[in-house]
Amino acid sequence: MPASTLPVRTVGALALLLATAAPAASQTASRLTPRGTDSAAAAGQDVFMSTLEAISRLHMSAPSDSSLWERAIDGLIEGLDDPYAQVFTPDEVADFEEQNTGNYAGIGIQITELNDLVTVTAVFNGTPADDMGMQEGDIIVGIDGVDARDFTTDSVSKVVRGTPGTDVTVVVEREGYTEPIPFHLTRAEVHVPTVRAGGFDNGLTYVVMDRFARGAVQEVDSVIRENRGMNGLIVDLRGNPGGYLDEALMLSDLFLSPGQKLASTRSRSPGSDGERVEESWNDQVAPRIPDVPMVVLVDEFSASASEILAGALQDHDRALVVGQRSFGKGLVQTVLPLPHGRQLRLTTGEWLTPLGRSLHRARASDGRPLPEDVDTFPRIRSEAGRELVAVGGIFPDLAVADDTLTLAERAMLEAAVEAEVPLPLRIAEFGFAEAQALQEADQAPTLREDRFQAFLDGLVSDGLDRSLLEAEGVEDYLRWRASLSVADRMADLGARARFLQERDPVLREAVRLLRDASSQTALYAAAAQAARNGSDVGQGAPAGEGSAPRR
Repeated sequence: MPASTLPVRTVGALALLLATAAPAASQTASRLTPRGTDSAAAAGQDVFMSTLEAISRLHMSAPSDSSLWERAIDGLIEGLDDPYAQVFTPDEVADFEEQNTGNYAGIGIQITELNDLVTVTAVFNGTPADDMGMQEGDIIVGIDGVDARDFTTDSVSKVVRGTPGTDVTVVVEREGYTEPIPFHLTRAEVHVPTVRAGGFDNGLTYVVMDRFARGAVQEVDSVIRENRGMNGLIVDLRGNPGGYLDEALMLSDLFLSPGQKLASTRSRSPGSDGERVEESWNDQVAPRIPDVPMVVLVDEFSASASEILAGALQDHDRALVVGQRSFGKGLVQTVLPLPHGRQLRLTTGEWLTPLGRSLHRARASDGRPLPEDVDTFPRIRSEAGRELVAVGGIFPDLAVADDTLTLAERAMLEAAVEAEVPLPLRIAEFGFAEAQALQEADQAPTLREDRFQAFLDGLVSDGLDRSLLEAEGVEDYLRWRASLSVADRMADLGARARFLQERDPVLREAVRLLRDASSQTALYAAAAQAARNGSDVGQGAPAGEGSAPRR
């Protein structure tokens, strides 16, 4: 996407995922005794160090010194009773950076094992692989002179990734070519976009944000600029675990008016020498689309930065929030560098919405929510007089439960597992092959019935009982999943969203409301009427889902 003209601004020490300066190792050692502590605390420090030394020297089965230190660190973290505090190893730091920035060093491809072969399933724009002409569908058969036909995706990843500026030769087989094709590539820093956008009929724009990585606000701003005439905007934050909080604040800034509060914190920041301080952030730029009705989708996996954005827009009556109660991770977290390439993620405070609502939901040390009575939660009114729950995450303005599997669908999925039929892989293979054929024919994402029936026959050949496929609704369910796979492989979010609505009541309701609303006020009125008609409030426990590795 083209670079945005959004003004650059510094957003202070935002804590979550923002690395802040830590004392040097020698300084840290001299400050082990907390500021202002009494002799009891100093004595505790002496006892701790003496005990560690004695165990290391004398215990008959004492582990190594390094193991003792690791266990001591684990004990410190465990003693905080904080499910989010963590000390990262250097490898975990690298994974952490990739997950939250979208950046890594490689050649710019996504790979998946299809039909037992490591296959390129995406080539990212502007990367070494893209520049040299690698394509989706290329099968990796060699790397740096080594036969890679038996490599797994992990094996390929370890060899292909490396230091920027270094070279790697990747050999692929491509349909229509009799000989393998070698690509001589120079590794580089790669950025994977975190924002996808597509359009519906009636001028509605649909934006999906996977996480708040660096550059997310510029990506969204570009989508807005490219869709100036939109009649409505849906921002899907479902499954978005968060990321950089300054990105969430700047994104809120795109939709709110100058001077409006975006969020605030109460925290102990490194610059305050441990004192608890309050800080707030206000909107600075004019809203991009002030008159366009807007819906934000959330679920029980929307956390942290997602909740900051949803809370700011909800408090200021700028967006209708639809879906399920969010995760409730309203904690300020500071990432501090430690010696030897490690990092400490530490909870140092809490985030509040513009109206002062706490986003935090109390959890046990293992991350499970503590028992609660939502009916007793305090309420607060927005500027337009709408009643909002004041604690425990973002509660949607209109609660809509997710779709669930039928008994017949569940029976088929369980039977596939028992028969060792790799159903998700077969759907991915089908989607990939169909996408290639449709692209070659210059056709939009669709599902060709004859090809789909051949796909079902293949499942039976793999060992799935045909009677399970003939049960009521099962074929339609598989047809839906296959359609989504085709749209995904063709990178057509608009088509995917149209297919998705068939079994996504949250998105379907958002589209219905926007199509009938000419303004944000009318949108709220329509949602209030829908709520009076009755809808289910969905709540669930957090979970994660893996994705194909990027190389």
